[in-house]
Amino acid sequence: MEAAYTIATRLAAAPRLQLRIINNARPAWSLKQQVNQSRTFRTTAIPRREVKSQAPTKIRGQSKLYASADEAVADIKSGSTILSAGFGLCGTAETLIKAIARRGVDSVHSLTAVSNNAGTAIGGGLSPLIESGQVSRAICSFLGNNKNLEKKYLTGQIAIELTPQGTLAEKIRCGGAGIPAFFTPTGVNTYIQSGQIPAKFKDGEVTEDGKARETRIFDGRVYNMETAIKGDVAVLRAHKVDKAGNVKFRYTTKSFAPLMAKAAKVSIVEAEHIVEIGELGPDEIDVPGIFIDRIVQATEDKIIEIKKLREETDIEAEGQKSDALARRNRIAKRAAKELKPGFYVNLGVGMPTLAPSFLPPDSNVWIQSENGILGMGPYPTPEELDADIINAGKETVTLVKGASVFDSSESFGMIRGGHVDVSMLGALQVGANGDLANYMIPGKVFKGMGGAMDLVSNPDETKIVVLTDHVDKYGKPKIVQHCTLPLTGARCVSTIITDLAVFDVDRKRGGLTLIETAPGVGVDEIKQKTRAKFEVAEPLGRME
Repeated sequence: MEAAYTIATRLAAAPRLQLRIINNARPAWSLKQQVNQSRTFRTTAIPRREVKSQAPTKIRGQSKLYASADEAVADIKSGSTILSAGFGLCGTAETLIKAIARRGVDSVHSLTAVSNNAGTAIGGGLSPLIESGQVSRAICSFLGNNKNLEKKYLTGQIAIELTPQGTLAEKIRCGGAGIPAFFTPTGVNTYIQSGQIPAKFKDGEVTEDGKARETRIFDGRVYNMETAIKGDVAVLRAHKVDKAGNVKFRYTTKSFAPLMAKAAKVSIVEAEHIVEIGELGPDEIDVPGIFIDRIVQATEDKIIEIKKLREETDIEAEGQKSDALARRNRIAKRAAKELKPGFYVNLGVGMPTLAPSFLPPDSNVWIQSENGILGMGPYPTPEELDADIINAGKETVTLVKGASVFDSSESFGMIRGGHVDVSMLGALQVGANGDLANYMIPGKVFKGMGGAMDLVSNPDETKIVVLTDHVDKYGKPKIVQHCTLPLTGARCVSTIITDLAVFDVDRKRGGLTLIETAPGVGVDEIKQKTRAKFEVAEPLGRME
């Protein structure tokens, strides 16, 4: 009744629209009755609320070139929303960020920073603005091992809105495309939907809760509503920019950059090479000049967050050196059997990345990395090392012949859309019904979900395979009847591969079937180390 009363009150107060209808085609008997008919309509339009812009002034027609980064950021106002491009430290606008930091907290402060990760443990990216206290709120998907950011969050010095990586990319894309909101399967039945990830603390107490999502059912499935993100200023780094503002990126520096350039009122790009108009061919341009307002010369060097080089070693021989390596290799070798010829697969950080090492050379398996690669190759040799080619774990990698690169919105469209055949992830807990928890242990581990929630968002089309040790370092079972940790996804896992066994998961009915055991491991040991009921397949297979 209260809702009906509210709606009725709003309708009563709404402006009225009258349509005058005159019917000229009347029968002869009614021509003498000149009756004017009118209908009254009420609208539910709510008057627009004016929002004061914090963005610098945009002036069309003048040169986009600025003499320095300091000049280009001089009019950024306190309270602005800054979109900071890059993934890890790949493609971050180091020159522009340091220029903002040089202005100091008295000159510009209370910034909201939107980025995949707000700085890193080794510095770079948004780290200078976090350390200086100029950023009061961060919207990101991953904290990783950034202890300084985590400390500021837990002590109330900064608010954090943790957002799944693919959702973050789509929120920014929509902001630039004039779309105010969208529905996504990512984060349904998790703390994202319920708003249970605190945004801010003070003295150990939660002072700002997360935002619960509205939901809607489409085709019998629940979706979360997410709202768009728009920025006052975007800062990005590019390989080449011409004087009209046309931009060309290299490899995985794209990630969030094209999306952010389009979603900001003023976009500033630092370029490694500034060229004349016409030097970039029309088919080379990743972002047209209409989206770029200011151009400066990049003066800061690129930073490689994790330099990983190829080691020509016998992986099976290396596995014999320790029990831990032997366990990892056993899991990875069995996982490789899930990767069929021609499959498109996404491999999470850690153990999943070892699986391709056990594939035959002609397997024709295409590896997708959510930061924007399809056709990821092995780690590079020193000669192949390129700071602009990294994987989702921020490690340097190579590209195979036929590979392609793209932005993060395109990447997660592949993932949510079910175009990836298999996705492999690690786990903290896996439930007997296919529930997965792998991003948070309240009070202990808070790294963020990154792209994991998106990766498990379409399990009917993409097979989700979990690779994990059977027990944790304390001997506690990871396979449980019901997850007690915050979920990454509900009823999403189809196969569990551990160092001791392989389970099939019935996601609909909620049950496990033991289908393989490792050499020397019996069913009784599996039961002892599994905190969930399971059936045993006949015949029971052996992990090779």
